[in-house]
Amino acid sequence: MKKKVTAIVAAAILVILAIGGVVLFMLLNQPDRKSVSYNGQLRVDGNRIVNQHNEEVQLTGISTHGIQWYGDLYNETSIAELKNEFGINVFRIAMYVNPDDGGYIANRGLKDKVVELVEAAIKLDMYAIIDWHILNDNNPQTYEAEALEFFGEMSEKYGETPNVIYEICNEPNGSDVSWGGNIRPYAEKLVAKIREHAEKAIVIVGTPNWSKAIEQVDPSPLDDKNVAYALHFYAGSENVTLRDEMDHFRSKNLALFVSECGSTDASGQGDLHEDNFKVWIDYLNKNKISWVFWAFSNKDEASSIVTKKYKPGVADDETGLENYLTENGRLLKRTLVPPED
Repeated sequence: MKKKVTAIVAAAILVILAIGGVVLFMLLNQPDRKSVSYNGQLRVDGNRIVNQHNEEVQLTGISTHGIQWYGDLYNETSIAELKNEFGINVFRIAMYVNPDDGGYIANRGLKDKVVELVEAAIKLDMYAIIDWHILNDNNPQTYEAEALEFFGEMSEKYGETPNVIYEICNEPNGSDVSWGGNIRPYAEKLVAKIREHAEKAIVIVGTPNWSKAIEQVDPSPLDDKNVAYALHFYAGSENVTLRDEMDHFRSKNLALFVSECGSTDASGQGDLHEDNFKVWIDYLNKNKISWVFWAFSNKDEASSIVTKKYKPGVADDETGLENYLTENGRLLKRTLVPPED
């Protein structure tokens, strides 16, 4: 009788161990739901962005500053540090265009840096936004021919790569630059060029008035349904009125992508507006609107997230990036990785 009981107990222990092993295996092999491996090719579905499983997705990430100025900061090591420390799943590569800024028109070698950083993001299982960063050039049509050539090449290279998102005009601006007169005609040509090679990729289209005047888009959005429209905000400059406009825009079944935002005013300087920034992020998270923070740089301004001492790879296992974060960097980390109670 004792042997029989012992055998039963032993069998029960083996069953428990087997079940525990299966549970442990499942826990250890849970997919990272932020990753490209899990989400795959994203697409726009009405006013939402969804993944390959038709689940709504919100990307959260960080933008470089101009890669012509701060390129030494940006490589696979630093992107990996940001991913590990901040939990981001998208990295925006800001390639300025204007030759007066040392941008692409004067420095075609910047394309090689874009490719390097896209490849790093792919290796790290993240999304990458290739940002044609117009600013001082105001009108996207100014360098339209160069944009067509650039995005033709990029989309041919990455057309079958689900990691890549194309942002074709950062912040159109100026009283003489309108959606119907300038941005829409430009966007039609650029989207058509990208679609020659990247039929499924999301394209982010800038909007007038530094990507704020989304109301101009509403009467005549692009025919392509797989585009999202850029909305930029800075917590020290924008208020609830812009969020009301976003609600109205999305009610028209159009998608927004906050491809640039910050806790400072629009200049990147001044105080941090933490309370208003939190209101904004709560709004974006509630509505699952993707957002990217400005900026990963060590420039001497309030919007930078790292100090001058930061160099890629200097962080160690004990401190991570903690010793190199600015006040703005710490704010961003608290936002993305809330501290435990």
